[in-house]
Amino acid sequence: MKVAFIGLGNVGGKLAGSLLRNGADLAIHDLDVNLVSDFVARGATAGADPAALMQAADVVITCLPSPAASDAVVTAMLPHVGPGKTWMEMSTTDAEEVLRLGAMVEAAGGRAVECPVSGGCHRADTGNISIFAGGSREAVDHVLPLLKHLGRRILHTGPLGSASKLKVMTNYLATVNLVSLCEAMTVMKAAGLDLATTYEAIRISSGTSFVHETESQLILSGSRDVNFTLDLVQKDIGLFQKLADTHNVPLEMSPLLIDIVTDGQRRYGDRAQSDRIIERLEDATGLQIRADGFPEFLVDLEPEELGYEVFRGSDER
Repeated sequence: MKVAFIGLGNVGGKLAGSLLRNGADLAIHDLDVNLVSDFVARGATAGADPAALMQAADVVITCLPSPAASDAVVTAMLPHVGPGKTWMEMSTTDAEEVLRLGAMVEAAGGRAVECPVSGGCHRADTGNISIFAGGSREAVDHVLPLLKHLGRRILHTGPLGSASKLKVMTNYLATVNLVSLCEAMTVMKAAGLDLATTYEAIRISSGTSFVHETESQLILSGSRDVNFTLDLVQKDIGLFQKLADTHNVPLEMSPLLIDIVTDGQRRYGDRAQSDRIIERLEDATGLQIRADGFPEFLVDLEPEELGYEVFRGSDER
């Protein structure tokens, strides 16, 4: 199976690296020529453009920063879509756009599968990230051998569009958690608590979470570099709010969260790392939310292994 990967950014580059590391016949494309050159040096083939990649490959994977970027790439590829061609969308994007573009791909005779990932760049780098797969059972089964190299746990979420909805939900929850952790740690610092002890208290308690056990460490070390920027956070929580608005669900926390992230963008820049949101509270209080002994970057210590499908209600293979 010839595979092409378009979009070699923070997440896409690591996902494409997992395919290359596991022996995929891989062609790649990105607007950043340095990223392309790095992959070529590691054995990938450079594709001229998205159209050429769809023409030559059996499966084209996209991992792009916005719905507009996905639209432009799929539109360019569409003349070369036909029977035997598959588009895999691994971007975090708008479910309505996935459905619209997927319908165009399927009308041309191809398959469409959405496969957003969750679990952080450090897990994308080792093939241990989780994947939500939306699409027909036949289409998901067709790409399952690739998904097993891209991620550890794979959940078929239902028809096309379902995975994108669940992905923006999980990113919304992660952002709520991040902001609440910033508040919790700042209050503990103001109250005279040791922050390393605070971290451990949260970790062993009902207050712990994946976000705490990853991003809190980067906040406390001062590195604040989780490989995820505020503009991407804003896109994702905005998509979640759009979904709520579409279905007439009156949210209270979500609009406030959007305002907090907007203020962070205004203060620190659109491309500032998301865990710099702690600095709003540091600026307001004059406190430093740091502690010794925490890592500058995250490393996934789980050994890489072939992924497997997770079924509803169970984490068994």
